[in-house]
Amino acid sequence: MAADITIFRGDITRLAVDAIVNAANETLLGGGGVDGAIHRAAGPQLLAECRTLAGCPTGQAKRTAGYNLPAKYVFHTVGPIWRGGRADEAALLARCYRSCFDLAAETAIASIAFPAISTGVYGFPAEQAAHIARRETEYALQRGVPDLRKILFVGFDVTAEQILLKAFAPILS
Repeated sequence: MAADITIFRGDITRLAVDAIVNAANETLLGGGGVDGAIHRAAGPQLLAECRTLAGCPTGQAKRTAGYNLPAKYVFHTVGPIWRGGRADEAALLARCYRSCFDLAAETAIASIAFPAISTGVYGFPAEQAAHIARRETEYALQRGVPDLRKILFVGFDVTAEQILLKAFAPILS
């Protein structure tokens, strides 16, 4: 694999990468968790730009500027709400990662940071979500994202970090 993959514990809003991924809701107008933190850190210009995007369907992603964030861009993706695994949640979550990697290729960025999409208030089981993230990362790197050199997966706390480390262990160098 051409890109360096890192598991990081901390605040995604403080990372100086080309793009951070926002686990957004369909309105893209802010919310709780990582979504609220990103909107607060980016400043009111982010909300103003998001208002022009007409929302985002689950499984897709849209790009905005990073404004007051150290990241140049924010890739907003809408993960699925966990409904017991019977509502195509795994496929929708996989689509979130694919959509973000597609934006990474289109934008020609070198670095990206992902939170644990859908594992907060949306209730997606963290271990299953981490394995989907790893599988989609492997797939993206196999099919090629030409300029991407660094991929970070950010766990907000020790538990999230450990889940990510375990899931990504087979591909970490």
